[in-house]
Amino acid sequence: MEQRDKALIDRHINHDDELKKFVEEHHLFEKQLDELNQKIYLTPDEEMRQKELKKLKLAGRDKIEEILKKYR
Repeated sequence: MEQRDKALIDRHINHDDELKKFVEEHHLFEKQLDELNQKIYLTPDEEMRQKELKKLKLAGRDKIEEILKKYR
């Protein structure tokens, strides 16, 4: 994430509930992915979860980007 985007998020997160929701989800998905990436071996279920988390994280990032457009 660009520094400019981080500054926009910091400025608007406290009064934009939708932005706050997507940023929190993004961090949660990132944390869960980090936990899976720490493992040497993933079960098939974990591999599916990893793919799902990547998609959710990307979709959330797209939503965050849409919201930030109105603040630029």
